[in-house]
Amino acid sequence: MRLDELPLLTVLIVLPLVGAAVVWALPRAARARARTVAVTVSLLELVVAVAAAGAFDTGDAGTHQLLETHPWIPAIGASYAVGVDGVALLLVLLAVVLTPLVLLAADRHQGGTGDRLQHYLALVLVLEAFMVAVFAARDVFLFYVLFEAMLVPVYFLIGAFGGPLGRWAAVKFLVFSLAGGLIMLVAVIALYLQGPGGPQGFLTDNLTGLDLPVVGERLMFLAFFLAFAIKAPMWPVHTWLPDAAQNATAGTSTLLVGVLDKVGTFGMLTLCLPLFPDASRWAAPVIIALAVVSVLYGALLAIGQQDLMRLIAYTSISHFGFIVLGIFAFTSVGVQGSALYMVNHGLSTGALFLVAGFLVARRGSQRIADFGGLQKVTPVLAGTFLVAGLSALSLPGLSTFVSEFLVLVGTFARSRPAAVVAVVGVVLAALYVLITYQRLFTGPVRDELATTRDLSVREVWVVAPLIALMVVFGFYPAPMIDLVREPSLVTLDQVGVPDVPGGTVVDRAADGGTDDGDDEGSTR
Repeated sequence: MRLDELPLLTVLIVLPLVGAAVVWALPRAARARARTVAVTVSLLELVVAVAAAGAFDTGDAGTHQLLETHPWIPAIGASYAVGVDGVALLLVLLAVVLTPLVLLAADRHQGGTGDRLQHYLALVLVLEAFMVAVFAARDVFLFYVLFEAMLVPVYFLIGAFGGPLGRWAAVKFLVFSLAGGLIMLVAVIALYLQGPGGPQGFLTDNLTGLDLPVVGERLMFLAFFLAFAIKAPMWPVHTWLPDAAQNATAGTSTLLVGVLDKVGTFGMLTLCLPLFPDASRWAAPVIIALAVVSVLYGALLAIGQQDLMRLIAYTSISHFGFIVLGIFAFTSVGVQGSALYMVNHGLSTGALFLVAGFLVARRGSQRIADFGGLQKVTPVLAGTFLVAGLSALSLPGLSTFVSEFLVLVGTFARSRPAAVVAVVGVVLAALYVLITYQRLFTGPVRDELATTRDLSVREVWVVAPLIALMVVFGFYPAPMIDLVREPSLVTLDQVGVPDVPGGTVVDRAADGGTDDGDDEGSTR
């Protein structure tokens, strides 16, 4: 049997669940080994994911591969259908790379000791399984179930292991997410009723290209988009994220912002656009405006933050604005940039949250004003924070630069005003990163920080892989670009928008998809 004929995606989904059950079942005498067991399982998961990537045909990255389809609830048309294209594969790899680092980083400050650490590690493994499954789902009903199921481990990770207001932040996260999910459920049912029905009526392939009524398509698009905008999150439905990041552990925030929130932008790209192409073109001008607002709003509020974790959360709102901007610019370059941005943002923001967690654990405070001068006593910690911050501001030579550059180039070809305004966000990013570094690490050393210890060997192992990936893909992004190039062209073909060859501005998004009489290159 060939490697690509094995149920690799199912193994990737089941393995963390089995690992979580083993960690939970450890007897009291063996609980000291809970971290070792959890990290071992996550590393095995990484090996299987690498095998899946090896079985993936990069030359055909625009089609879904490693496919598995089995009846699940035939009476309602639901199937267990999984498969990945180039974009989904990258996000699956992001999830399995970050998870072992989060497990390795967990200590008494992040997951508690004894029973608490054991439960924390098991919940992280459960979340990993759901993250892999939601990116691989090729059935709309299965996607929705996973979209909602992820809320359960995240709710407990924030509420049970977070700060003093962790439960309040968890409830706020849950309310926002459930509200968006329930609205999307109505649209999921309505979409199914418009489709062919039958035992596989929820398969995305069977729901793509339907002849939907104009009003119905727009309402269903808005329902899906709202749920994804909350998850992403975008302005003005973003307010749950800073509270969650401020009160969650650093590891939880790493997975929440670095991977889980990508389900929102991934859903826009792989569900909203192909399922509702006409409505996507109709809504694009407003969504582009909201994306630009998110870019500037998140950056401006990040500059004024006094809490380190809230600051990183607001920077992510700005970054998600760039991702959405590239998606709805409807150019292959912009879509490629957005797909890469989802991965590279996970690397840089994951590193920021983890290093910030180490920093907070040493001081016992998240207030930026409580730090200062640490680069003299913790040079390795200061250096890793600086590299992660420079990646967040898209410094050339680090991976995020490639993503942001492609998004801006693609957007400029379609909507010059939006691209020009969004560039201001790049300048603001330099301000919030460099000002924060200055306040945390430069100047005279505070007396109470003079004996602060630098990163331990374990903590270096947590951060080093992320920095290495940022540098490698900053100088050599070709492997990732090869995975997202074909999916971007497929997406444009599904939406019915011609690409913008040679930088020619063809503003189909702005006029709702109509032409001035020249249909050359159109796929409609």
